Amino acid sequence: MKEAMTTSIGKSIKKIDAVEKLTGKPVFCADFGFENSLVLKVLRSPYAHALINSIDTEMALKISGVKGVLTAVDIPGKNVLGIINKDQPLLAENKVRCIGEPVALIAAENEEAAEKAMAAISVSYEELPAVFSAEESLKENAPVIHEKGNLLAKKTIARGNADQEFQNCAAVIENTYTTSHIEHVYLEPDAGAGYVNDDGLLVVYASTQNPHYDLKEIISLLELDEQQVRVIQTATGGGFGSRLDLNLAGFVALALYHLKQSVRLIYSREEVFLATAKRHPLKITMKTGADKTGKLLAIKARILCDTGAYGSYGIAVAARSAVHSAGPYSVEHVDVESSCVYTNNPFSGAMRGFGAPQVAFAYESQMDLLADALKIDPLEIRQVNALQNGSVTITGQKLEESVGIGNCIEAIRSHYKDACQNQFIKNTRPYQKRGIGIGCMLYGIGNTGTKNPASARIEIDQEGTITVFTGCADIGQGSTTIFTQIAAEVLGVTTDHIKICTADTKFTPNAGATSASRQTYISGNAIKQAADKMADTLLDQAASHLNADKANLILTNEYAVITNNPDKKVSFSDLAVSLHKKEDDTCWHGFFDPQTTPLDENGQGAPYATYAFACQLAIVSVDTLTGEVNVEKIVAAHDVGKAIHPEQVKGQICGGIAMGLGFALMEEFEPGKTISMKDYHIPTSIDIPDIEPIIIESNEPSGPFGAKGVGEPALIPTSPAILNALNNALGERIYSLPANLERVLEACIKSGNFEPKENDNE
Repeated sequence: MKEAMTTSIGKSIKKIDAVEKLTGKPVFCADFGFENSLVLKVLRSPYAHALINSIDTEMALKISGVKGVLTAVDIPGKNVLGIINKDQPLLAENKVRCIGEPVALIAAENEEAAEKAMAAISVSYEELPAVFSAEESLKENAPVIHEKGNLLAKKTIARGNADQEFQNCAAVIENTYTTSHIEHVYLEPDAGAGYVNDDGLLVVYASTQNPHYDLKEIISLLELDEQQVRVIQTATGGGFGSRLDLNLAGFVALALYHLKQSVRLIYSREEVFLATAKRHPLKITMKTGADKTGKLLAIKARILCDTGAYGSYGIAVAARSAVHSAGPYSVEHVDVESSCVYTNNPFSGAMRGFGAPQVAFAYESQMDLLADALKIDPLEIRQVNALQNGSVTITGQKLEESVGIGNCIEAIRSHYKDACQNQFIKNTRPYQKRGIGIGCMLYGIGNTGTKNPASARIEIDQEGTITVFTGCADIGQGSTTIFTQIAAEVLGVTTDHIKICTADTKFTPNAGATSASRQTYISGNAIKQAADKMADTLLDQAASHLNADKANLILTNEYAVITNNPDKKVSFSDLAVSLHKKEDDTCWHGFFDPQTTPLDENGQGAPYATYAFACQLAIVSVDTLTGEVNVEKIVAAHDVGKAIHPEQVKGQICGGIAMGLGFALMEEFEPGKTISMKDYHIPTSIDIPDIEPIIIESNEPSGPFGAKGVGEPALIPTSPAILNALNNALGERIYSLPANLERVLEACIKSGNFEPKENDNE
């Protein structure tokens, strides 16, 4: 089939929901107000580890306006949740494993009655010893959190003989790096709502990243058929991974099941901090060796992931942190172990990057330390080791195409050179130091070595209206716009001619999670496949209608047109009518699952079908008297395969850098201490540096029109670049994130930069 001139791909069209969002039209979950909705509240454990001897709800049920108090005994199905490993109850049964664990669900006519009922419930606890350190949790006499033990999972990457190869290295660097718990801090606190329709269908509205996963968990909890529950994603004010867990939808569904009345549940910001997943804190001990030219010879790493009380995405974080532990570099000898451990901390789950941002902090710090030891320029040592087409990763996967890390590094080179030449020009204050840092990364698109499919459907009615159906949850990343561009490009129309229905389990096929930077690549492929099938059918029908050779037809502007006789054409609506009359199918399905292979016991395999790459340059200034860090500029070169919507790609890069800056310098959730936004620091507009995004296109053959992904890659190199720039400024390295005021001041004192020197103005 001949394709028409590009109509959508590579063009920064207006986002299809832009006007709605600017005018405040989207309805978020907290905005839902069904008639006579009951207010839901969750009673939570004040203990980190305790047995539940009894729960007395009698007094609570006597309070005026209280319609129900539900506990674990009221769950008719399996009271167990888990994205990968089923280990978390919706409501605690015999034991609580962290502060804030749900114990009872209250339904009342108003907030006041619900609050009174919460206070009236009597729970008898028997407090148990608790453990809050992953290292302590692995000790022989540690409190047992789960019956199967405190080690959730261990992932290994083993190639060659790292210990032996270190003996052949000109430089060997070994250090330990730590990162903290991180809160997602999306703008919209979690909320859920629902009602029961006239047919008894439980309709659940959720702020979610995966409505089909929510559906699966709900029907398991309630022991219902799939047709008895409908989950609809509402407008969602950010997610970053936290909304992959069943945060509220399970409570809403349980209340609907028992009370048969509309309900709503809205978390306060404090409850979000208490009850939702956190980024895994990692402890990474890494040993890296290179020859005198800077070529990496061996890497050894031990990674410890604190998954908290429950698994959530912990196994995925352990796997991905191991797979990504060498970064975008070629190295033959590898010995990596990544262990995911239960503690009585809040449960850790998915957060933008799944362990890759934490481990990038380690391997990029190591690269700078090796460069310093070998007297090699930091940019050059990265280019020497950069993966190329034909390179083999540490999992033994040969990368055939679309390896853009070298191009990303080269795109940064001129900016890096200018920064080095001008490093001291702005030193106008005696206590100011300026530094330059590089951070690189690779990121596997999609899930790690497991099936990772998405389905899609496209339909045309007799008026010629085209509708795309996808279960993908758009949480602000702009996937709905991307999908309309893909369908429009295949069908030769503008995006105005494409309607899209998303994230409603009654109408849309399962697209999997909005996570792992997978939706453009995986759902985009499924939609392209469905659109290709539709286009092929329309061309077949048009060839018959026009008595023309199919090879001489193109689709353009809602017509099938003979290329050498453009006046001879037939409209999509006429073709659709003909198909309907013939009772031919006017619905086409697409399905895509990336080609991967599971990792074996040595971590060898092809865990991802494609990888994104990036290199970022950070320029920072440090006030050595106050410890204040100002990130002046970030230049970010990202290999995205193909930028379907360039402005959205740039937006993702800028947003990721803002989040990466917080990860680097200020964000730290301390269990038991961080209660709300007053205790938690995130970047504001005045903290955001000058950002210069550079889009590198390497054309991924398996991607829709060559696209890969950029959502998580945008974040990953930022903190390493900033930390390397801080070291460059101070001459003292910080090994724990965040590099907050106290840690920066400590580095200033250690380096001798706390006192001004005579030449500091030069």
